[in-house]
Amino acid sequence: MPMWRGRLPYERSLRSGTGRGALALCAGALPALTFPAPSLWWFAYVALVPWLLLIRSADTGRRAALDGWLGGTGFMLAVHHWLMPSLHVFILVLAALLGLLWAPWGLLVARLLGGPPSVRDSLAAVAVVPSGWLMIELVRSWEGLGGPWGLLGASQWDVPPALRVASVGGVWLVSLGVVAVNTVVAVLLAVPPARTAGAACLVAGALGVYATTLWAPRPEETGTTRIAVVQPGVVEGPGSIGRRFARGEELTRDLAGRDVDLVVWGESSVAVDLSRSPETSERVAALSRLTGADVLVNMDARRADGPDRAGIFKSAVLVGPDGPTGDRYDKMRLVPFGEYVPARALLGWATSVGKAAGEDRLRGSGPVVMDLTDGLRVGPVVCFETAFPDMSRQLAKDGAQVLVAQSSTSTFQHGWAPEQHASLGALRAAETGRPMVHATLTGVSAAYGPRGERLGAPLGTDASAAAVYDVPLARGTTLYVRLGAWPVYGASAVLAAFFAAAGLRYLRTPAPTRPVPLARTAGGSPARPWR
Repeated sequence: MPMWRGRLPYERSLRSGTGRGALALCAGALPALTFPAPSLWWFAYVALVPWLLLIRSADTGRRAALDGWLGGTGFMLAVHHWLMPSLHVFILVLAALLGLLWAPWGLLVARLLGGPPSVRDSLAAVAVVPSGWLMIELVRSWEGLGGPWGLLGASQWDVPPALRVASVGGVWLVSLGVVAVNTVVAVLLAVPPARTAGAACLVAGALGVYATTLWAPRPEETGTTRIAVVQPGVVEGPGSIGRRFARGEELTRDLAGRDVDLVVWGESSVAVDLSRSPETSERVAALSRLTGADVLVNMDARRADGPDRAGIFKSAVLVGPDGPTGDRYDKMRLVPFGEYVPARALLGWATSVGKAAGEDRLRGSGPVVMDLTDGLRVGPVVCFETAFPDMSRQLAKDGAQVLVAQSSTSTFQHGWAPEQHASLGALRAAETGRPMVHATLTGVSAAYGPRGERLGAPLGTDASAAAVYDVPLARGTTLYVRLGAWPVYGASAVLAAFFAAAGLRYLRTPAPTRPVPLARTAGGSPARPWR
């Protein structure tokens, strides 16, 4: 017996398991178009609607869960498609495993929107469905599951009202709002009795965003600092490491006389441990003396950090006129398969089918705020770590005045990854009220002000250049820095209340009674109770 009977006019065309599965994959992939490079940010507010309507038409709970799983698989494949050169067929396995997170969400959507839902269920869906989505984003934000790449709220990185919302509740609150709008649109299309209530939800949401833009605390600008990023560009072939370093030197020399306060090089810009290479250390220190600025380089080198800590570290190292200042930050959150292989004993075979790490990198022990010669306080993160909202928040709480990201996306030059990666800086800046500078080896390098606004022109993936940005400094604390990921806790409370209410309704519903067979007369005919 089906759980409900769909009422959509095209339900018969969805009976085919293969056809429906293909539709679910495609529907789940649609939100990928909202991120850079396509950057169809406006599409984010309706991108989930086909997927929601498809799940709504499921005639069983099993089918709804399958639609959720396949849609989630499509979403993961589309958002991470640029990883194919590195992972090859293994990305299909990862996408399918992570897609399972959306199977319960499919059941949730079907429970509230399936069949002819009541107005009450439709309104509940506007709160419960986005909350369920946010729980998925939270779970997959764990580093071991790939980290928070492709959070739906990140699609709004260039939309000022959304950045204001991010300053209140981080990217989590933006995701919650985007999914809520999609849910309301699905209700407007599929549940005529709830259209008035749905329209009221849209108006209330718009007023809420407008109020946020007015009353949310704004960073107070206190001056500017001049920061240069050095992007050597694509350097390949024999001796590429040395030639890239030389190009970085050349570009940095050109900054002499430009009154910069800090020069930032990209991730893996130095391939040796500066403490063991006095010659390399002196070359960087000479650049610091020439430009009159500290130079933040990034070492990708083997180092012994104690008797039990020998291996390869990714480290941001500050170099002044006299050499390394002693400020060093070791990357804490590593890229699964790119910098380490989770459960290598079980999944080590991935190194034979793609470009997975042959050796696990070692992790740093904690965040570091660096003090420059002129007193500026800088909080570095390395590459993948810009995707984690909590890391930038912690640096802001620790007193960082500027957030600096060092990255390298050279493996993915021809995909969407460089643009997506650079866009995360806008969100981290808006969340923390601190400017962020994103420096890469091969592009895209960019800078953002304390409200998430773009500063100057970015350096694209075809550039080999240095860029100087006048970065506004700010003081004050955003609500997100003060309160953290409170939308996640709110979503958890909404789901807890929903399931508690569902459990109470189940307990109060009387169990069905078996029909009592009619008594038969001596003559063999059923008794007539009215006699």
